[in-house]
Amino acid sequence: TQARGSWLFERIVETGSVVLSVVGGDHAGTAAAHRYLASPQSSVPTVLSALRERAVAACRGRRVVAVQDTTAVSFGEAGGRHGLGPGGDGRHPGFFLHPVVAVDAQDEAVLGLVDAQVWTRGAAPVALRWNRGVSEKESRRWLVGTQAADTALAGVAEQVVSVADQEADLYEHFADHAGRAVPGSALLVRARHDRVLVEGGRMLAVSQDWPVLAREAVPIPATPGRAARTAQVTLRAGRVGLPRPRSTGPGAPAALTLGLVRVDEVGGPAAGGLCWHLLTTLPVETAAQAAEVVRLYRLRWRIEEVFRALKNDGLQLEATQMRVPSKLFRLSVLALGAAVRILQLVDARDGGMRPMSDVLDASTRSVVAALGQSRERATARQRNPHRAGSLAWLSWIVARFGGWNCYGKPPGPKIMARGWASFTAALTGALIAQTEQNLCSP
Repeated sequence: TQARGSWLFERIVETGSVVLSVVGGDHAGTAAAHRYLASPQSSVPTVLSALRERAVAACRGRRVVAVQDTTAVSFGEAGGRHGLGPGGDGRHPGFFLHPVVAVDAQDEAVLGLVDAQVWTRGAAPVALRWNRGVSEKESRRWLVGTQAADTALAGVAEQVVSVADQEADLYEHFADHAGRAVPGSALLVRARHDRVLVEGGRMLAVSQDWPVLAREAVPIPATPGRAARTAQVTLRAGRVGLPRPRSTGPGAPAALTLGLVRVDEVGGPAAGGLCWHLLTTLPVETAAQAAEVVRLYRLRWRIEEVFRALKNDGLQLEATQMRVPSKLFRLSVLALGAAVRILQLVDARDGGMRPMSDVLDASTRSVVAALGQSRERATARQRNPHRAGSLAWLSWIVARFGGWNCYGKPPGPKIMARGWASFTAALTGALIAQTEQNLCSP
């Protein structure tokens, strides 16, 4: 089953699709994919475990940002899909994915998929939210994601900084993190609430009066309907005491002290100017520390890239014809891993020090080198410029197998996915030939 899961994962990357008739390639392959997804041995935790193993190895000794977020996967019509509750729009059937993606804090490269939660909503109404504890709400996914990152990476990574957007601004989230006190673990969340402070006043008004520590240029990536730009911002920072909200149970501490970094854009657009209030357990006493908090939070955009590679700009998860929820959930986790793999190859195209073992076993290096040489040409521009054995070196070879001619714009996700299909087919053939030659040798 593990070998079949590896085959299915590679086929999703190769084909750039989650439509099983495309992934399988023929009737036998399609049937094999369905059998794997239907097998009780291929549960979501089992699928995730194999993907996490390589991610954890890539994180060893690194300072890691563990980014988490939620995306809704909705289908425009039921289409025979039974067992799925309402999706993100509340009307059409769908489910939710909440991955945790590891990003290298130094070079900002994607390292792998650490965790993923998958669920669908029930059709029955639930009690009012203030009558339920966090353990009974979907909000618990933020606590679970941070716990999963700490469990997987504590003692492996040099430091783990869990980063999340405004929905994760929960008192229980910070209280849970403080209560577990995992060495080398930190939490960074964009504030959603203008909280009352222990020392008096409200968070936004108090922080507005703090002195400006620094002025920074913050790159803002493009999003649908918004061009990329660089925001000129001021940074203010300090410590704030947060009292326990009345809606939080008595098991949580009566108050928490956190760092707050306030980011305000200067001369930005009239609407939508940058304004962040970042709560964190990281130090914020100096201008350099405050700027580092902002840089680490900015890495949250990497998970948005994963979602785009998973959906409209890549694997088209919402186009799958899969109707059985259990099989659909397993397929979605495989697709998450495939989206991460494609981004790793794209990340590596411009160089970097990550090893090829992030995505491929190091034991194949000599065969990969031979395949790479077959794609090199006479001019310097058509020879691999990267250090042999690095992920950048492998990425160059994969791009060449995808039809990239070494000129024009750098290879993107589609070329990388196409190249991976051709490259892995060639690699598999070369490894089989090598094995047969070894068996026949006296």
